[in-house]
Amino acid sequence: MRPDDWHFTEDVNHFLARAGDFLRSRPAMHNTPLTTIEKLRAHAHGADASGAEATVFGRLESRGEVRALCYRTPRGRLTVTTLSPGQADNLAARLADLGRPVSGVTADHDTATVFAEAWQRHTGAEPQAHWWGRLHRLGTLTPPAPRPEGQGRVAVGQDHERLIRWCNEFAADVGEAPSPDADSWAGSRFADKHFTFWETPDGTPVSMAGSTSMIGGMIRVDPVYTPAHLRARGYAGAVTVEVTRAALTAGATEVVLFTNPANATSNALYQRIGYVPVADFTGYNFSYDAPEAADENHDRQTTHLAPRS
Repeated sequence: MRPDDWHFTEDVNHFLARAGDFLRSRPAMHNTPLTTIEKLRAHAHGADASGAEATVFGRLESRGEVRALCYRTPRGRLTVTTLSPGQADNLAARLADLGRPVSGVTADHDTATVFAEAWQRHTGAEPQAHWWGRLHRLGTLTPPAPRPEGQGRVAVGQDHERLIRWCNEFAADVGEAPSPDADSWAGSRFADKHFTFWETPDGTPVSMAGSTSMIGGMIRVDPVYTPAHLRARGYAGAVTVEVTRAALTAGATEVVLFTNPANATSNALYQRIGYVPVADFTGYNFSYDAPEAADENHDRQTTHLAPRS
C-alpha cells in the first residue's frame, strides 16, 4: 500500500469510524460534508436490493492520518475537502481508474478548480463553473438596530404549506431545481431543516430562516427567504438573528451560512449582524460532449469499484 493513498467504501459507518475525527476537526469548512454524511448515515444509505448505485466515500490517508475526504453521490456529484494540486490529481486518477465518472465537483474554490483541471486531463471532460458560494462564520452576533416590529416564531405543522411554497420560491430565486412539492418534500434538502418565521405584530409571517441540526458543534443557517414584495424592511436580518441566537443557546460553537458572492446586499446584511467571510466555494459541472471524452468515459463505466478498504 502506498503511504499516501485514497481509500474508498460504500459503508458510511466504516467511513465515519476512520474519518469522523477529521470531518469534525474543521466544522465550519466541513459544514456541508458534516450535514450531508450525517443525513446519509441516519438513512443508512448504501447499495440496496435493487442494485442501485450507492454513495461512495473516500478518505486520503498519509502515515495513518486522514488528510482529506470526498464523497460521490449516485448521480456522480463529487464533494471534496481542501486538496493540494497533487492530491487532486491523485484523486482524479483513482476515480477514473475505478470507473466512477464525475458529473460535477463542489469544494472551496482552489480545490474545485484544481480538481476540475485534473479531471479534464484524465478524462477530457470540459468543466464549466455554475455555482459560487461565500462561506461566513459567526463572529459576534450584533442584532440590527432598529429591529423591525414583530417577533420570531418556530414553524409548526400548520405552516407546512407555506414552507413548501416559500422553499419553492427560494429555490427559484437561487436557480435550484427541482423544487419540492407536497409529494417530494420528504426527499428534498429542506425537509430536515428547522424553520423559524419572523411575524409582524398581527401574526403575519413575512420572512423565514432554516437551520440544520447541530453536528460537531456546527449549525448552518439555510435557507433565508423573504418574499420579494416584503424585502428591504429588515425582516431577513431579524429572522437570521433569531435563528442564530437559538443556535448559540443550543450550544453551537460554529454557526455558518453561505451567500452568493455577487449579491452585495445579502453579503453586507450578514456582515452587519456579525458574520465574517471565511472562504469562497465553487461548483463545476463536467461536459462529456466531445466524442473522445464520451468514449473514454463509457469504457471506464464498465469497470468495477475496488474492494472496500
